[in-house]
Amino acid sequence: MRTMLNAFQQSQRVRRPVGAARKKQIVGRGAASGHGGTSGRGTKGQRARSGSGVRPGFEGGQMPLYRRIARRGFSNYPFRKVYQAVDVRELNRFSDGDTVDRKAMFEIGIITKSNVPVKLLGSGMLERTLTVLVDRASAGARQKVVTAGGSLKLAGEEVQPEGQVPEEGSVDDSLSETNIDEAEESTTADTEPDGLSPEERS
Repeated sequence: MRTMLNAFQQSQRVRRPVGAARKKQIVGRGAASGHGGTSGRGTKGQRARSGSGVRPGFEGGQMPLYRRIARRGFSNYPFRKVYQAVDVRELNRFSDGDTVDRKAMFEIGIITKSNVPVKLLGSGMLERTLTVLVDRASAGARQKVVTAGGSLKLAGEEVQPEGQVPEEGSVDDSLSETNIDEAEESTTADTEPDGLSPEERS
């Protein structure tokens, strides 16, 4: 009984937070009220008219947000890879024979982020002989680096040394001597099913 009485007394002390209940705004009752005349709707316009307003999501005629975003199917956006674009003309800031990688470009101020992949583009002319190590490169950029006497290597790309001869057996030799003999036998069986030569059949 005492517990119930205490709970009842505590409930009597509960008050709504300040600002939770506000008095209804009275409009159209004269200028002295502060909400007379246009009743807080301003002067003319769509939202000042009776029955005005637009449906939720309406953006004035432009493509609304709920139609701009993909709602089904696959989107590559979460998995996209962002690159920092660097033109070959920016590499003229290095000296001949330098090795240009992401760290070197960051230190010299060509790029602003050392942890974001770099793509080399072919805009401008390259006048330095450089060894370039980037993540991606356009065909024009690669050609200009090689034309200037340098070399370009992509991240993860294995470059075979010049003059290296492939090891014996490294080439796929799917047609061995046994396979060739079997292929000849099957060809003979297809062309001469009775085993006779063309002269004997005639």
